Amino acid sequence: MRRVLRWLMALLVGALASAVPAQTVSRAPDRVAVTIYRAPRRAPDQAIDRAWLQGYALITEQRRVTIPAGRTTLRFEGVAAGILPESAIVTGLPQGVREKNLDADLLSPRSLYAGSFGRPVTIRRTIAKRIVEEEAIIRSGPDGAAILQTRDGFLAADCGPSQDALVYNRVPPTLAAKPTLSVELDSPTVASVTVTLSYLAWGFDWQANYVATLRPDGQSADLLAWVTLASSDITSFADAETMVVAGAVKREGSAPNPAWSARDESLTFTCFARPIEFPVLAESAPPAPAPAPAPMAMDIVVTGSRIRSAGLVQQEDLGDLKLYRVPDRTTVAALAQKQVALLDRAAVPVGIVYVSTIDSDGDADAPRITLRLRNRTDQGLGVPLPAGPVALFQPRGNTALLIGEGAIADKAVGEEVEAGVADATQVTIESAHSDSGKDWEAYRLTARNANPYPVRFEARFAGEDLPRMSRMTETLTRKDGKAVWSVEIPANGTRSFGYRIKDSD
Repeated sequence: MRRVLRWLMALLVGALASAVPAQTVSRAPDRVAVTIYRAPRRAPDQAIDRAWLQGYALITEQRRVTIPAGRTTLRFEGVAAGILPESAIVTGLPQGVREKNLDADLLSPRSLYAGSFGRPVTIRRTIAKRIVEEEAIIRSGPDGAAILQTRDGFLAADCGPSQDALVYNRVPPTLAAKPTLSVELDSPTVASVTVTLSYLAWGFDWQANYVATLRPDGQSADLLAWVTLASSDITSFADAETMVVAGAVKREGSAPNPAWSARDESLTFTCFARPIEFPVLAESAPPAPAPAPAPMAMDIVVTGSRIRSAGLVQQEDLGDLKLYRVPDRTTVAALAQKQVALLDRAAVPVGIVYVSTIDSDGDADAPRITLRLRNRTDQGLGVPLPAGPVALFQPRGNTALLIGEGAIADKAVGEEVEAGVADATQVTIESAHSDSGKDWEAYRLTARNANPYPVRFEARFAGEDLPRMSRMTETLTRKDGKAVWSVEIPANGTRSFGYRIKDSD
């Protein structure tokens, strides 16, 4: 009879063991690549909003794991908190993947308290400089007051003259110390394999920033550009192969920024006067992580100690888009921002043009100081330029002073690059309604230059105005679909332009 009982017990234990899949944990990737895509709706002249990063990243990880035979749950710890689990692709497994799960309930003061409902804890009180401990059971959720049950009944913690704190015996099994993606799989044999995990994650962004410093001749400038990488994710990707993609990548759907959409993980009670302590954990429990910094407290790192040809971001083609690869592995740190050099060109030929826009009623906008250059090899450039802000400086003695800031759109090789950086103060334009007839209106533009040197001036008309214009005192040219009056105004000089506009009706 005892043999039969032992046999039945062995069968029961074996059945239970086979019903519960084995677990294999991959703590961190062995190699990782991060490709960051710009926020699709952020304009080139709009700065990165570090509190709400709306771009995304493609994360590709390689991990070496040993898989037991049979049904197994493989846990990938340390994935991005903003992971889109439906985008995750796992390759390299013997029989593929049966099921994917995102373990997004992370360890925090709030989740720790909520996950310990009905479980024993220790109340630690300081009374008259003495520490007193008492066993209790949590009987309330994390909203409202902290209600605990002791041998003497129920109490609301820290609502009396003493100072209370809670000490937890263990971490609830439902909580993870790191963002974790788990997959279920079947393996016919024990196998050591290299697994590749790729997924999209929200909460990243990047942009290019340009700094142009005019040379004393005013006909050339030294051009320096940086790539700024930003992450609002709580996961760091150390020693990563890092790339950024320029261009407008269409992606259906949207996801809220993790830093804004996540619930408040702090723990505040009606009667609880100070934060609850992190737990004293049992030996079998995973260590509790240090509290993550607030999303606004982003570190800023500038990797500009060496700017040389080999250290610049390298451009590659990606279909019709452009990919820029950081040549050295770098860390895309959690809640951080850093800059790496994009290009460094000396004495690039440039021009300063004063540009004004004329509307259909003959009204003229104030001229803008505009930096202009050609993106060609024989003009000192000849590389695809991603969109981003431009700051223009001019030498003054032993320093350089800021003239203004503008932005450029994505520019291919061979295109003209323009950035309006500031409103002009020494070049002005006046528009006068000089005459009218039965079906026309006459206007005269007068541009003045108060500088002691000649300047280039352009007045740009809407493209649809050109067929209605007549009696022009000077010949117009065409530029980007617009009619342009382009002249040189001498030092302390004036130029005028007259024309008629036929009524549209």
